[in-house]
Amino acid sequence: MHLPVNPPVKPMLAKAVAGLPERDDIIFEPKWDGFRCIVFRDGDEVELGSRNEKPLTRYFPEIVPAVLANLPPRCVIDGELIVATDNHLNFPALQQRIHPAESRVNKLAEETPAAFVAFDLIAIDDEDLRDLPFGQRRERLEHALADVAPPIYLTSTTKDRAVAARWFEVFEGAGLDGLIAKPEGDGYVENKRTQLKVKHVRTADAVVAGYRWHKDGKGVGSLLLGLHDEDGQLHSVGVAASFTAKRRAELVEELEPLTKDALENHPWRDWAEAAAHKDGRMPGAPHRWSGGKDHSWVPLRIEQVVEVKYGSTLDGRFREVTKVLRWRPDKTPAECDYEQLSEPVPAGLDAVLYPEDRDLHPRDRDRPNG
Repeated sequence: MHLPVNPPVKPMLAKAVAGLPERDDIIFEPKWDGFRCIVFRDGDEVELGSRNEKPLTRYFPEIVPAVLANLPPRCVIDGELIVATDNHLNFPALQQRIHPAESRVNKLAEETPAAFVAFDLIAIDDEDLRDLPFGQRRERLEHALADVAPPIYLTSTTKDRAVAARWFEVFEGAGLDGLIAKPEGDGYVENKRTQLKVKHVRTADAVVAGYRWHKDGKGVGSLLLGLHDEDGQLHSVGVAASFTAKRRAELVEELEPLTKDALENHPWRDWAEAAAHKDGRMPGAPHRWSGGKDHSWVPLRIEQVVEVKYGSTLDGRFREVTKVLRWRPDKTPAECDYEQLSEPVPAGLDAVLYPEDRDLHPRDRDRPNG
């Protein structure tokens, strides 16, 4: 490739903030839940670059002809790869696309095809646009993608804070997890958190059912969390982590009394058996994303409750690593159930892709897959 900006490129990043920024120079966008992807096109050559600079091209073969049909002949465009089913983002289906077998990749490309949502223009023709303010890059992107068609999309934007606040509530129901706030005067700075992200934050009380050692072997790396279903069964729902070195050592001592006879009546005592992993919810379950990591754990008696901060859930589990807010000695483990979780009101993905055309009949526009 002979572009003004050639791969690999590290994308711009965003830092978390509490609440929508009250600034006049902010452009708001939906925060897509997919794989960050920078598309490089030089004539018939197309490369899909990932956040970690490794090519994604082989995993999403259906995107290549879409790029050739929709994007300018020579360009570099930042965006997100997504998979949608039933008019809703489907991140697990997207994860399945990263597979070593070409036959499997091709099969999934037909069954759950991906789409690309563009949100920044890094270069076009012989111009490197990284020094231009974002507001100008956005105008250039809108012009370059004026006639774009699915599965390539141009993300929606707004400078209206009231509209952004409405998006923040509604779009979560389609599988998105917040908004990105971009200062319109900023240039494109690789691998720097100069943009802002506003994510949904919630709290829940969870059972502390065990822990894993930190990778250095000197303290607690993460707490294993559980919630009860309506039948009283305790399910593994994720972990709480990000402790300081001092706190990791303290937790070992604090939790030591709970390790005595912990397996005797532990609801996860049979976790090592293959049958226990059929739904992927048990701690220590091997999976394709383990990367050879040690997922062994130390069981604890089901007595302690902790309040954690989380953003969203997926298939009955916390989507990200949670953060401990406080221990709850006033709560019993039996009170930690799924009913306390806050769930967004369902919304169709077309409400995100076409926020200004929500009254348009579905047959009059192309929707993402599903």
